[in-house]
Amino acid sequence: MHPLIKHPPVLQVAALCHREGDAGTEVLLVSSSRGRWILPKGWPIDGLTLREAAQQEAWEEGGVKKTSVDCAGIQSFLGEKRFNNGSVVPCEIKVFPLKVKKISDNYPEAKRRDRIWASPARAAELVEDPGMKQVIESFAA
Repeated sequence: MHPLIKHPPVLQVAALCHREGDAGTEVLLVSSSRGRWILPKGWPIDGLTLREAAQQEAWEEGGVKKTSVDCAGIQSFLGEKRFNNGSVVPCEIKVFPLKVKKISDNYPEAKRRDRIWASPARAAELVEDPGMKQVIESFAA
């Protein structure tokens, strides 16, 4: 019999990209490989700060070209990374609010992902992950 080994969560970064639209604040969501709505997120990148890695994910997954540093608090939540082979890894996801200044329709994952802008309330309804939902709701407050 093998003892149950509990691994500490691995670190991921996410970008809570937001802008002012005609109807107020909007949040960017992108589709995941499994078809769910999520914030752009990924792994830390060697040579980049965590904020810069979140900005890189926002570019690759959502076409966000230029952001300004948003001093609204960085938040984190516990979640899971599900791989295509069925394995699941616990993650601590650090979320960086990024005020979007410029966006492009031509970006690395444009053919693989959909993106939408939604009010924070609507974005919180659309995401399934409870931690991500809570981060978006607290951003809206």
